[in-house]
Amino acid sequence: MIFILKAYKFRFEPTAIQRKQLAVEFGNARFVWNRCLDLRSTAWEERKERYNYVSLNRQVTEWKRGEFPWLGDSTASCLTQALIDQDKAFKNFFDKRGKYPKFKSRYDRQAVRYQLDQRQIERNYQAGKLLKLLKLGALKIRWSQIPAGIPKMATVSRTPTGRYFVSFACEVEMAQLPLTGKTVGLDLGIKDVVIAWDGETATKSGNPRHLKGQLRYLKRQQRRLSRMQKGSNRRNRQRVKVARIHAHVAAMRADFLHKTTTGIVRSADVIVLEGLNVKGMVKNHCLAGAIADVGMGEFRRQVEYKAAWYGRKVVVVDPWFPSSKTCSACGSYQQNMPLSVRYWICPDCGTRHDRDVNAAKNIRRFAIRQAHVVATGGEPGIARGESMNLLDHASSTLNETRTEEMPLEPVRNRQKAA
Repeated sequence: MIFILKAYKFRFEPTAIQRKQLAVEFGNARFVWNRCLDLRSTAWEERKERYNYVSLNRQVTEWKRGEFPWLGDSTASCLTQALIDQDKAFKNFFDKRGKYPKFKSRYDRQAVRYQLDQRQIERNYQAGKLLKLLKLGALKIRWSQIPAGIPKMATVSRTPTGRYFVSFACEVEMAQLPLTGKTVGLDLGIKDVVIAWDGETATKSGNPRHLKGQLRYLKRQQRRLSRMQKGSNRRNRQRVKVARIHAHVAAMRADFLHKTTTGIVRSADVIVLEGLNVKGMVKNHCLAGAIADVGMGEFRRQVEYKAAWYGRKVVVVDPWFPSSKTCSACGSYQQNMPLSVRYWICPDCGTRHDRDVNAAKNIRRFAIRQAHVVATGGEPGIARGESMNLLDHASSTLNETRTEEMPLEPVRNRQKAA
């Protein structure tokens, strides 16, 4: 048993009074973010002076007492959390983990964070009833499941489509799944989102092409939006229509990825996939839309955190490994193989290959080979003429090291209470 932080997200329907208060919270938090961002940028450009959220929080208090008294209508902790989030954004920028913070728009997703009253949480939300927040009162939430832990902070958001959500993270106990004794190699692509090879059978997920199915309707609605006058009520209604299409596509893609990744994590002890450079791949304007619609980066993220949840091992293969150009039967390497070639015959052994299935076999073979090298102390690499059958016995070595090398980062380990 391990303890992890698991995120929950629920939709709720606010009352008219709650909608009005949330509009105040969103607007004030957005105002504080934009004004403090401008203050920070100007201070650095003109005087090389830096601010942090402590000094800016004092500035916000002065604004409440003088220039902007209406800031007092919102919850003080929400404004403070906005400044803390801006501090984190700047830290990510200086550490080269993100871009320079941007100004927020009233037409984008709106969000504020609340400190939760633990006594109210324990009395109400665990029973699946209500969640109470400062200046909002009780929220009528659509509980799809009862969270297993007690959250300390909640994020209330409103999407461009006008829907309201509340999300929070809880520390929950997760049990490891039983062992299956299988190692699966995954090849990500466009024709099929993922091709899995477990040593016996190849499984293709297909590609629903969620965006392509809605693209014709989306273009028509976007043309209508572009012809309407900015600031008009008709344009605002049309903007919501376009936002709903995007939300529908995103929901379908997320549903497909969650079901696919969960099935893969449950079916194998060791999951091997390529470390693809997705940012570099989408620079190809011919394939950028199809690659983005697949969600390769999100697929890997889900596989990694779900594997950490359930006690599986994830092995990431070098992105420059020639998985498609290498024969999985004899190990020979082909110099040229454009994307248009979906099937090919090995000139050395005469084996006919499906390009994607062959890549999945080689990816699985690479991880087994590396585990065998570690166990025997040999030289790494893939020998020419080395067949899959000769390396299958090494998969047991890879499965045996799953618990020792498992990349888990639990919150903390505990003894299960008696």
